[in-house]
Amino acid sequence: MPDPQDRLVTPQAAAEAASKRFTRSEAVAAALSLAWLVAVAAYITFSPGEGGALGLVMTLLMVFLPIALIWIAVTTLRSVQDLRAEATRLQSAVEAMRSAYVQTQVQPSVEKKLEEIERATKSTETVLATFSSRRDVSLTQPSADRKAALASPRRGADAGDQPALALGTPAEDLRPPLSVADFIRALQFPESPEDKDGFRALRLALEDRTVAKLIRSAQDVLTLLSQEGIFMDDLKPDRARPELWRSFAQGERGRAISGLGGIRDRSSLALTAGRMREDPVFRDAAHHFLRTFDKTFSDFEKNASDAELIELADTRTARAFMLFGRVAGVFD
Repeated sequence: MPDPQDRLVTPQAAAEAASKRFTRSEAVAAALSLAWLVAVAAYITFSPGEGGALGLVMTLLMVFLPIALIWIAVTTLRSVQDLRAEATRLQSAVEAMRSAYVQTQVQPSVEKKLEEIERATKSTETVLATFSSRRDVSLTQPSADRKAALASPRRGADAGDQPALALGTPAEDLRPPLSVADFIRALQFPESPEDKDGFRALRLALEDRTVAKLIRSAQDVLTLLSQEGIFMDDLKPDRARPELWRSFAQGERGRAISGLGGIRDRSSLALTAGRMREDPVFRDAAHHFLRTFDKTFSDFEKNASDAELIELADTRTARAFMLFGRVAGVFD
């Protein structure tokens, strides 16, 4: 396929072509003028003479009028060719401006994408640094709501590597259980660096081994989704009834709980499905997150009220579950 630039005529080339046409036109005009003068001279020489002023005027008109008409035609042709050359030059300028406009439209979109990825990475690094460096007492105090988030803390292998105190009591047992309010707040993640309540709840959640697994897996998938320009705050899922959430916690799957897949944003669903097909790391992180959410939510549902289930469904972690659940076919 030929390059569109090859079809463009530069102003210099147009001027050169016009100059050549001008030379040919003038040569033709000069030849016609000369031929006419020769014909008039021959006529005057071989025709009988006419006297008087009228004869002189007629002779001059006969000599110069055709020549004037010839050069008027040449001048008109020159003007037309100048206009054509100017039109060619303007066409080249318009094509150049169009090409520059297309490039300026494409480049900012690429730069915007890179900036979004950079912001998401920096945000993740900031949160991770805060988790590992903040030891403020205000960030580790439990909330006033002492209702436990999980019905039965997991033991066994999860607690096998915990340091034992006197009489074999694990250090984890000395801490109060994570409350429902702190659990829900942690799954929402901090709204900003100034969100002290969010960081306090997140700190407490990370001290619970079971909840910490869900928090870290959710953080992994949220970071991966942000690289595709998918942010949970932009998604507006349909609200599901608490009965559907309880059915899911009790093992129900398929169309019976299809109302939980409230994410309808086609762009986000398509981008997520494409990334899961092409990126095995992304796919493994998504499936690990779904399994972890399933196990932890089953424990949470036993102690949660309907209002608390609705509140949890509005967190960023729950929205990520809805998105990945629809893509993975949990609700089919």
